[in-house]
Amino acid sequence: MFGNKNYYCLVAGLKEYTLDADTKGFNATEIVAEIMEELSSDDQKLVRLFYSYYDCENIIALRSGRNSFNELGNIAQNELEAELSNPKLLPVGMARVIKAFAVAADEQAEENEYAVGLNLERGFERLLLEAYYEECAHSSSNFLKAWAAFDRTLRNISAAVVARALDRTVDSATVGKGDVVEQLERSSAADFGLRGELPYIDAVIAAVNDESNMVEKEHKIDLIRWEQAVNLAAQSYFDINAILSYLVRVNIVARWAKLDATRGREMFKRILSELDGKELINK
Repeated sequence: MFGNKNYYCLVAGLKEYTLDADTKGFNATEIVAEIMEELSSDDQKLVRLFYSYYDCENIIALRSGRNSFNELGNIAQNELEAELSNPKLLPVGMARVIKAFAVAADEQAEENEYAVGLNLERGFERLLLEAYYEECAHSSSNFLKAWAAFDRTLRNISAAVVARALDRTVDSATVGKGDVVEQLERSSAADFGLRGELPYIDAVIAAVNDESNMVEKEHKIDLIRWEQAVNLAAQSYFDINAILSYLVRVNIVARWAKLDATRGREMFKRILSELDGKELINK
């Protein structure tokens, strides 16, 4: 058994994972499963909450009739249909959104208790993602709280830049509320007036605006994610925050192992160098 928070052996062993150039891809789901076996029940819940983002993606795709599925989600593909009609596996806030829309679609329903406090006109996708980020904001992990806030902001900036380019209102694309969202929605400045508050905003805007090559654009944005994952866990060496930071990077590697095997291997080598056990012990 490990202690309440520190996983010295687990973190030291993370560097043993390799990205085999001769295989078809990098198996992130196996890595996650192996890590989960070593975590306390409370920390397992944090990891499952973190990966609930992919459950949201998968449910949104299913509801929209799109044939796509991300295996990083907690919910198996053959269970998604049931979860969309009667959610039992998702966190409470996300399940409530699904139930609210299910009742709203039922012409026989006289009232919708699940919709109280929800503006269904914002749409299923936005409300489900907002519920996910809200769940993370109330988690016990400082990393997960900070990461979810960053991830939402990064996606909102990207969406705001695209909305501007298409001459659409920014408030039709943003997820959630808060000072940054308000600034994105009302500012006419090139940087939305956020340069002093968000050090990465110029890089995000440049990536979205300047790259005609979608692969290059996504690569630049993922590098911003990578740096933020490292920075947010800079003072966490062997606890769940360090592991969640590692999993963020594993997810990025997994994505690029499918999109571009060479870049996937390069990114994984970077994980190994950043997780050098001797460097961690000497800090």
